[in-house]
Amino acid sequence: MASKYANGASNGSANSRHTVTALSRWSILNKQLPAVDKINAIHVYDFDNTLFQTPLPNPKLWNSPTLGQLGSPEIFVNGGWWHDSRILAATGDGVEREEKRGWAGWWNEKIVELVKLSMKEQGALCVLLTGRSERGFSELIKRIVTSKKLDFDMAGLKPEVGPNNERFRSTMHFKQGFLEAMMETYKGAQEIRIYEDRQRHVSGFKAFLADYNERLQRHPGTSTRGPIVGEVIQVPEIATSLDPVVEVAEVQHLVNSHNAIVDQERGRGERLAIRKTVFFTSYMMQPEDTKRLIKLAAPSMPNGDLKYHANTIIITPRACPKHILDKIGGMNAKMKWEATGIGSWDNSIWAVSVRPVPDNAKYHTDQANPMVVIATRRSARPSDANKIRDWQPLPPDSEMVFETVVGEKVMLRIEPEQSVENGNSGLSSNRGKRKYPGGDEDGRPRNSSGNYGNNSRGYHSGYQGRGGNQRAGFRGAGAANRGYRASGRGGKGSGRGGRGNYKSLDDVGPRENQGAFGSHASVSYDDSFPSLGSQGGNGYQSQAPQYGQPFQQQGGGHWQGPGGGSGGFGSGGHDAQNFY
Repeated sequence: MASKYANGASNGSANSRHTVTALSRWSILNKQLPAVDKINAIHVYDFDNTLFQTPLPNPKLWNSPTLGQLGSPEIFVNGGWWHDSRILAATGDGVEREEKRGWAGWWNEKIVELVKLSMKEQGALCVLLTGRSERGFSELIKRIVTSKKLDFDMAGLKPEVGPNNERFRSTMHFKQGFLEAMMETYKGAQEIRIYEDRQRHVSGFKAFLADYNERLQRHPGTSTRGPIVGEVIQVPEIATSLDPVVEVAEVQHLVNSHNAIVDQERGRGERLAIRKTVFFTSYMMQPEDTKRLIKLAAPSMPNGDLKYHANTIIITPRACPKHILDKIGGMNAKMKWEATGIGSWDNSIWAVSVRPVPDNAKYHTDQANPMVVIATRRSARPSDANKIRDWQPLPPDSEMVFETVVGEKVMLRIEPEQSVENGNSGLSSNRGKRKYPGGDEDGRPRNSSGNYGNNSRGYHSGYQGRGGNQRAGFRGAGAANRGYRASGRGGKGSGRGGRGNYKSLDDVGPRENQGAFGSHASVSYDDSFPSLGSQGGNGYQSQAPQYGQPFQQQGGGHWQGPGGGSGGFGSGGHDAQNFY
């Protein structure tokens, strides 16, 4: 009886194919495999989010439908997120820099130590196994692994066609075929350990090994080996995200490449565009100032389950009208504020009142009086802060002045280019418009100086965007914006990804990894949505430098989009057969 999982050995003729030479054809490594009688154990390590902290689409950048689209080969004719080696190559500071430092901080160090023990163990076959496409990722993954000084006996990536002309309908189908070829070749191996992060694959491997052993017992003549002790170890999820600016730039390349194919091959799909939804425009604070304000207000707040904010002074809900934006200095304009008092309402919301520095500065706020919402609890909403009437002045020794940057909280989405979108940068409706006492219905400002206008350059300064060290704004703000790191590399933090609900593309759906990034220019600290500028209705075009270039395979193996140019990806083409 043949295996229901793979093209395994079912007769003597099939067994004759299971030699060390035949098995080596499954590996991308050009090295001699150990002799059959030298191996008594097989140790298999998954790559993505088991051994290496692979970037996933950031759920703080993309809406839920788009998270699924990015991984679906049915949306992008060029395969999507997992087919684009440019995305993996953009991890950290990009291949050229990260390779020199061994992608420090991007590894699951516990699994690295296990791999090193496997490398040293006499009689153990040390194997890397991933569903990444062989054509698109072989050279890049070899460089990543070599930089860490990891020496595997085998490294299996999914080929378009297997060594025996197999066609693989999924990543699991490929991996089970690979495992069976190893177990049939190394007949003396008494145990096999598989390290995997995804629950669905863990269950699949356990079922596969149980079926394999049952088959050997029922039909002993189908193989020359006996049953094997199998252990599948689920590795805690370690999903992370790219620098948000780089991620948007790389996804824009995905869209551009997809559109180039659609233009050339009519009927392959429809053109796509990246568009944004703006939730609000605000004066955004730096993480350090957020912490200072929370500390300032802490004595007046109870201990308990509070949700902290302390990161913005709201200018307008949704996108800011151009006439208001122009009069407050434009996107990325800086302004200074001074904390003046602390107030609360119904023991459920706390805020700090602020005033501009200097007093006659021109500004616009959505609140009747400018304030920073510090924390809420129960069912309170930030807008309830407008109900605060009693403000307690700060003690003289609690003076605090901080600087803000005008920016937007946005979320991106991918949709057909021809879809109709209304104004306000793609916001689907105008519901939820709030009015407060003292405010005019036409959106005129509510501020202490009674007016608004172009900034006087003495207190509003034109902000020059991302400046020289673009990446430092997202990665250099300390532990809060990197997670698994403190200020730099090493240590632990809380933001860069942490534990996420990672799923493979066999399980396409939302990925709830808790990635975050620090504030830079117009980026919110707590909610962490970057301001990507006020682009037109035809979609966002990234202004970020192209950190992750198409990764060049040996022999020119990376796929070039129609017409070449910016459409090139190291993706192994747009064959949906290879999706991860």
